[in-house]
Amino acid sequence: MSEFDALCHIDVHEMPPQQIKALREGVRLSQAVFAAVLNTSVSTVQKWEVGDKKPSGPSLKLLDLLKRKGLDALL
Repeated sequence: MSEFDALCHIDVHEMPPQQIKALREGVRLSQAVFAAVLNTSVSTVQKWEVGDKKPSGPSLKLLDLLKRKGLDALL
């Protein structure tokens, strides 16, 4: 259980729009597929990539996991 608790409290930092777009392009996904993988809308991904909105909570953790472990970790 302590391992689970440790994983739940991973410190994630804000991700700038350019990094989100680079991350998506790095795994070679369209905005629509990227949104589906992250269980969010295409418009949300678009807003993240232009800086109109910032990912937070579970979305930010999933982006961080994708950055650290790659696409296979989410599929």
